Amino acid sequence: MSSAEIITIGTEILLGEIVDTNTRYLARNLRDLGVDLYRTITIGDNAERIAETIRESMKRTEIIITTGGLGPTIDDPTREAISLATGMKTEFRPDLWEEVKKHVSLYGRKPTENQKRQAYVPEGAIALENPVGTAPCFIVETERNAIISLPGVPREMETVLHESVIPYLQERYSLDEIIKVRVLSTAGIGEGRLDEKIADLEKLGNPTVGLSAHTGVVDIRLAAKAKTEDEANAMLLEVETELRQRLGKFIFGTNQAQLADVALAAVESQGWKLVTLESGLEKGLANHLEKTANPALIYSENRELNPKDLEPALRQLKKEKGADAALGIALFAGEDALTAELVLLTPKGNKIRTLRYGGHPKNALRWAPNIAINILRRSAE
Repeated sequence: MSSAEIITIGTEILLGEIVDTNTRYLARNLRDLGVDLYRTITIGDNAERIAETIRESMKRTEIIITTGGLGPTIDDPTREAISLATGMKTEFRPDLWEEVKKHVSLYGRKPTENQKRQAYVPEGAIALENPVGTAPCFIVETERNAIISLPGVPREMETVLHESVIPYLQERYSLDEIIKVRVLSTAGIGEGRLDEKIADLEKLGNPTVGLSAHTGVVDIRLAAKAKTEDEANAMLLEVETELRQRLGKFIFGTNQAQLADVALAAVESQGWKLVTLESGLEKGLANHLEKTANPALIYSENRELNPKDLEPALRQLKKEKGADAALGIALFAGEDALTAELVLLTPKGNKIRTLRYGGHPKNALRWAPNIAINILRRSAE
């Protein structure tokens, strides 16, 4: 199986001025091609540092993809850097210059003299047409490597990737495998306890199993390499079945499932009408639930409450609104940690919990709603 590394180029990324979205897009497409991605790197606009990084990547992987640094200005160093990394001089390509002039003319302008820099590429490079931008792209080949230079502008990068790069990679590296990913989302179980339950599965070679913790939710990522999608799906299903047997209702959904959606769908399936009451959460509970636009949620309220007042206030609100179920949560400072008081009233029974939280206070604004919503889900299912 072929391997790759992605190098994003631009000081503006390192300074936090723009967000790099190209890496994620490239990573997902390489995954679908069955290419192992070893690492991703961001380098500022410095030709020597970029060249050093490319040389290191060439030792580890076959495919190196760079994005950015192909513009006409002095601080667009990718062409020079790749030449340094490979020991090749740059050469002027009249055909690329014609492409630049043609594209600039679409704007009713003539190219500036500095735009001629974009027509220089490393000697012998394979030119790639960029039909939606002025920056010509190229591939430099060695016996083992393909160094593929793409624009930093996302739409331009995506166009050249699909029209030229993917067909090239499929042909040169005989890519005949895929990597299929499935994510199982869990709630009500911490990452450490989850790891204990599935540690043996995390040691599998194919499919691989990994954990990704969020605030109140832990995702289990399954990734299978196979010749066909059907084969990959069969491999994923075998491991997923085992995970579901071990974890039961801790698993609430797959592939981007949202906990609030699942919980309110369960409430709706019971025919319940729900009201919520919260305190100290900056409307976090309402924000989680109301974005689902589920008709089961008929009313949400935010008040300043003492923990001891939560249950009677929730009972009164449930009665006033004619609801079948009511969920209330109040976050407050305890003696040595934040504490959440939770009350759930349903036709199936009531639950009252006092929960302690030891993490960053701002994260509690997501943690407490997720805990409450998951208890609602489990009660309604």
